[in-house]
Amino acid sequence: MLTSKVAKRYAQGLLDFTNESGQTATVFSEMKDVVKIMIESQDLNKFFLTPYIDSKKKVEVASEIFKGLSQSSQNLITLVIKHGRENQLKNIAQEFINKVEDINGVQRITLTTATQLSKENLDQILRSTNLVNTNSNFDINVIVKPEILGGYILRVGDQQVDASVKSKLNSIKKDFQLN
Repeated sequence: MLTSKVAKRYAQGLLDFTNESGQTATVFSEMKDVVKIMIESQDLNKFFLTPYIDSKKKVEVASEIFKGLSQSSQNLITLVIKHGRENQLKNIAQEFINKVEDINGVQRITLTTATQLSKENLDQILRSTNLVNTNSNFDINVIVKPEILGGYILRVGDQQVDASVKSKLNSIKKDFQLN
């Protein structure tokens, strides 16, 4: 997923601040909560995207929703809303999480499969490739897409292994068309 320049800049600013103030771990945990809330609440997203609601009302609602967060996290949310970037709040929080995980050496892995995999099959796929360092920390996101028919697509950082049946069939189809 591409992240906007806005999200990267706000996340970097927040990271710089939390590093200086020693609050990185606290804000990291809270940004995970912000992402979760923004994903789960379609009503909140619609509210933030409504252009005719002024920023004061949005700040008021956000401060009530996120009242359990630290002052640093609340200040970021208020700042984002006051600058009219509330549509980027989830992206900013996710980018902050990604930056902290990068600092901590956490690999982000996306595995797309046709069906849900067992833990054993998942471990076997991760061990079968040299893209994944199974001895280090990693965060895996498993996506089920029946349209790939079978196999898997493994993405680690900017590298990808496509071992899906759909891509193999497309490759065979292309070979037949060329001959």
